[in-house]
Amino acid sequence: MAHYALLDENNIVVQVITGRNEHEVVDGITDWEEFYSKETGYRCLRTSYNTYANQHKNGGVPFRKNFAGIGMTYDEKRDAFIDKKIFDSWVFDEETCTWVPPHPKPEIDGVGFVYIWNEEKVNWEKRI
Repeated sequence: MAHYALLDENNIVVQVITGRNEHEVVDGITDWEEFYSKETGYRCLRTSYNTYANQHKNGGVPFRKNFAGIGMTYDEKRDAFIDKKIFDSWVFDEETCTWVPPHPKPEIDGVGFVYIWNEEKVNWEKRI
């Protein structure tokens, strides 16, 4: 089973589908990106469920930097799926193709609380 991102004319992911593995041959079909493009009317690109921040969670080879999600953009130059920037202060990491905060998230030193980004203070806040 493989996953495929369907892209609109602006390279925005509109849907992610589960389909045939890229090396499967069925009824002479060998190019599943092309097949799903024709079937759906959208540009179709394979995406890896196991890839995030240019790391493969099972130790494999990362593919297109991040698993595609609805609303993400496919960047042809980087061959990467990139999420929307959620905070103005966060910066783009070229290696991971993710948005990262200007200050790393603190290590949790207890239970019963979480850290939440405060864009107004441009820092992490401890919340109970």
